Amino acid sequence: MTDLTKKTCQACEGIGKKYTQSEITAHMKMIDKAWHHDKSQQHIRRHFHFKNHFEVMAFVNAVAWISHRDDHHPSIVVNYADCEITYSTHALGGLTENDFICASKVDALT
Repeated sequence: MTDLTKKTCQACEGIGKKYTQSEITAHMKMIDKAWHHDKSQQHIRRHFHFKNHFEVMAFVNAVAWISHRDDHHPSIVVNYADCEITYSTHALGGLTENDFICASKVDALT
């Protein structure tokens, strides 16, 4: 398996097309099993729980750094001690390697 954490996201124009279902299935095996693929919305999502608000905010800031560095940005919903991260390549209307690269880097934070 490829270590996705060592890869860098490509510009959407460089990716070409969104992943097929078989490519998504293969890449889902490369990230934590806590990620869920929503076929109807064409995204992957994971819920994270922490002890308190400070920890969730520190985590969100680390995710923001990953997003900035790779120029690929998730949707983040923050509550008191938990958050939900959702990735999709909106420019292509589905999932691409960028989504799995970033999900893998987020997994490495936990």
